[in-house]
Amino acid sequence: MMEEESEEEEQKTEEGEQAEPTEESAEETETAETLEKEEEAAEAIEEKVEVEEELHPAEEEVKPPPRKEIEEEIVEERTYTIPLGRAWITPPNKRAPKAMRIIKDFVKRHMKLEARREGEEEEEPKRLIVSNDVNERVWRRGIEKPPRKIRVRAAKDKDGNVTVYLAEGE
Repeated sequence: MMEEESEEEEQKTEEGEQAEPTEESAEETETAETLEKEEEAAEAIEEKVEVEEELHPAEEEVKPPPRKEIEEEIVEERTYTIPLGRAWITPPNKRAPKAMRIIKDFVKRHMKLEARREGEEEEEPKRLIVSNDVNERVWRRGIEKPPRKIRVRAAKDKDGNVTVYLAEGE
């Protein structure tokens, strides 16, 4: 009986060596498998990139159309220094919005841009446009500390619309 058991163990070890790889060969197969998986993942990513490039060509190839700047006829242009001290009377967390309202009211009054009345009907209402530069200058130090005064350039076009720009040199 002992002999049979020892023979069976020898057969199992021989079969086990063949069926189960040694430690070195196991590591090699694991690294080979991981390399294969990484290669497959890289190929999948490359395929996705190729598909995206077909759908969205490279930015260098596609140039946006040239920006058309609308040259509007300026009828009247004036430079103003607008005092914003009244904005400092309001609570600190409302000062910058108040300063923007003061700028708009000042320009409406001085450029004679009247608000629409109920009885009047116009094709296009006259508009007041404040440029981003003016807005950024007012908001630069935050909501609580707008400037005490600001120099602006107001330009009225032939349609009666007024655009407010930051004065040159500001």
